[in-house]
Order: sequence, then structure tokens, then C-alpha cells
Amino acid sequence: MSRCSRHCFAIGFTVSWQTPIFEGFPAIAKQPAEQIVEASAEALTKGGEAAEKIVKGNAEALTESGNATRAAVQELTKAYQELAAKNAKNLTAAMQSLAAVKSPAEFMELQQRLIKEGVQAAVSDSQHIAQLTTAVFTAAFEPVKKQIEAMQKTTET
Repeated sequence: MSRCSRHCFAIGFTVSWQTPIFEGFPAIAKQPAEQIVEASAEALTKGGEAAEKIVKGNAEALTESGNATRAAVQELTKAYQELAAKNAKNLTAAMQSLAAVKSPAEFMELQQRLIKEGVQAAVSDSQHIAQLTTAVFTAAFEPVKKQIEAMQKTTET
């Protein structure tokens, strides 16, 4: 008698590999295996679709951000060109005014006024450029920020 037969005999029955209990085993094992394969395929499909959606969203966000960045740089370039033109005009006017003075006292007074106005204009222009830079680049990176937030929400669920 085999070990299994002796052990099973002790509890009142014998089992061998030819017993009908084992005949249905392949069919029983096949069903969960098919379910596992089906569930895995479904999960992979969903994961692939989610990855495709993320990649597409990233591409769209980068394209949108690139377009906005290009527009931002153009706007900043225009602001700097306008500022350079204004400064050139102001410099020409200041030189003409200084050349037209009749006395050293008038020259000193005019020079002090021009310096004061120049410093005030430089501070104002710097603030304007800083605000413009912040605004245009904030707008340029908004699509990327929204995509990151959307991805974070997706990973949280």
C-alpha cells in the first residue's frame, strides 16, 4: 500500500489518482486560470488606455505651453524694444536740453532733475518688466500645471 492509501485507509477510504475526485481537477483549475488571464488582460487594457490618455495630455500641455511661451517671449521682446526706444528718445531730449543751458547753475539744476527722472523711470520700467515677465510666464506654464494636477488626481483615485 502506498503512503496515501495507508493514511487515507486509516480515516476510512482510499484515494488514488484514478479516483473520480481528481478527474475534474483540470476543468476546475482551467476556470480560475481563464478568469485570471481575462482579468489581467482587462487590467492591462485599462492601464494602456490610461497611459495613452496621460501621454496625449502631456503632449497637448507641452504644445500649449510652448505656444504660450513663444507668445510670452514675443511680448517681452516688444516691451524691451519699446523701452529701448523710449530711453533713446529721453536720452536725445536730455542731451538737447543740456546743450541748450546758458549757465552752470542752470546746467546743475537740469542735470539733477534729469538724474532724478531717470532713476524714477528706471524703477518704474523695471517693475513693469518684472510684472510682465511674471504674468506671461505664469500664463505660459499654466497648461503644464493643469496637466500635473490632473495626473495627481488620476493617481489618487
